[in-house]
Amino acid sequence: MIPRRFRPAAIAGLTVAVVSGSWFAYSASAVSGPRTADRATSDAFAHIADEVLSQRTQALVDGQQVRHGSGKANNKTRLSAELKKDQDAAIRSLQSRKTRLAELGEAYTAADTRVAVDKATVTGGKATVQVTEHTTLTYKKLRGDEPDNTDFRTRYELTLSSKKGGGWELTSIKSQDAGPVAVNEPVAAKAATVTDDGNQYPDGTPASTKYPAPASAPKVKTGGAYDYNAMAKYAEKYWSSYNPAYRKFNGSGGDCTNFISQALNAGGWKPVPGSSTDYRNWWYDASKGQSQSWVGANEWAWFTLSNQRATNLANVYQMDIGDILQADFNKDGSKDHSMMVTYRSSKGMPYLTYHSTNTYRKSLASVIASYPDARYFAYRT
Repeated sequence: MIPRRFRPAAIAGLTVAVVSGSWFAYSASAVSGPRTADRATSDAFAHIADEVLSQRTQALVDGQQVRHGSGKANNKTRLSAELKKDQDAAIRSLQSRKTRLAELGEAYTAADTRVAVDKATVTGGKATVQVTEHTTLTYKKLRGDEPDNTDFRTRYELTLSSKKGGGWELTSIKSQDAGPVAVNEPVAAKAATVTDDGNQYPDGTPASTKYPAPASAPKVKTGGAYDYNAMAKYAEKYWSSYNPAYRKFNGSGGDCTNFISQALNAGGWKPVPGSSTDYRNWWYDASKGQSQSWVGANEWAWFTLSNQRATNLANVYQMDIGDILQADFNKDGSKDHSMMVTYRSSKGMPYLTYHSTNTYRKSLASVIASYPDARYFAYRT
């Protein structure tokens, strides 16, 4: 079975009309063949993306204290009627998420959203732009033991058309990352369900999302068979980057399970050699490849449960450092995403770090607020 990942989110039909100004020094219509956009034009694209994404971040923050990393918002940028409709819908969705977060005891006091252009190509009057958003949200100390902040990086592709007078119109903005949406990103439409192949696998038992969770036995972080603090330290070191000792899979379905396998290995999980297609095996080799269970969300669960590397917890809020959360976002029987707990508050809130979208210490409450109807599996490693 080929592991599935969650479909990247897309906001279709966004249009931003930008009037001509001194910061649009480049005229797209002057060139017919493809060329790399000049600095002034790339900066203009960064401003457009920053404006759209920062407005979404603002919808989540108490007092709307959001710092723009691309510079002061341009007062010459205006939204078309179509974009205003789409953007307003996105803002309403995020405001609802903010309300759900508040019900779960979470809020943010400030944010820093920065947008960088990775590549911008202009062909005639059309532009295709790759950008990376890096947002830091500051946790409000409602319980008193929250971490300082959560961070994430999201890659987007923008397409734009030039307008008379030298301005640009944003025609689409599409996330390029697999995995759950970023905190400030509306949830995409559900992916189509898949038909069960009829085979029996150790899929595990879904966990309750009721908060607070019933008390569970405390987890010993070090000194046993595994070093859970080492797992968390590894994940938090490489949350926004990729360890060059391993292959990365962010362009082929998502790097999430590859990432947690690396962290588990750093904490003492031992490989099980054998056929790469047999889910009962788990290994990585720099020259030969890796088992499907190393990189596949479903196969990892089958390996883990069949080899008794972990057990299912009854409630997701019972997770502790080094434990794993998997999500089946549309309840189609196929797990879509894998995340590791790298911090747990004394009041019982786990915080997750993962790849695709690259994210640092995102609260479990935030994941559930974004996907309240998903099916979750919690693993005590």
